[in-house]
Amino acid sequence: MHALTEKYRHYWQQIGLSEAEIERRRLPLFAEAMELKTAERSPDGREFLLTPAAAAAWKRMKAAASADGAEIHIVSAYRSVERQVQLIAAKLAGKQTLDAVLRILAPPGCSEHHTGRAIDVATGTVRPLDAEFDTTHAFEWLVKHAANFGFTLSFPENNPFGYVYEPWHWCYGESGFGKAGS
Repeated sequence: MHALTEKYRHYWQQIGLSEAEIERRRLPLFAEAMELKTAERSPDGREFLLTPAAAAAWKRMKAAASADGAEIHIVSAYRSVERQVQLIAAKLAGKQTLDAVLRILAPPGCSEHHTGRAIDVATGTVRPLDAEFDTTHAFEWLVKHAANFGFTLSFPENNPFGYVYEPWHWCYGESGFGKAGS
């Protein structure tokens, strides 16, 4: 039995998710980040944490984007497995079905966010976490340059994992979900 399966099984039970569904969707399991550092602070003081390597890469990428006239900032980064459970539970309490929730949120243990390498990126010209992000100069810049900094788009359109298209979600290093467009 996979050690991470054992670790995350009780979280899946909390939200009514079966291990078989994880296997059916062939979702990778990720270990939670052990070392984190501040990659960015929002204007209201919120800290966005990433692994040291991802934070350094983000800072280089943001500076390069800015130099090219593309404004990017983080709206979500590291979040714990427990926080992922809370987010899913809140949506379920709001009467969304588990299937609907799992199109927009990864099951606990399957989210790149708790690796400390995933970021949700926004720009000032569109609402955060909206597919319209892919119409922006910021997205165009990321598509052309993010790989130079080690970031890839995790959830392209029609991705095999059943997640909605998330043009704002980028992961540093080897993504468990494959390269953009695959």
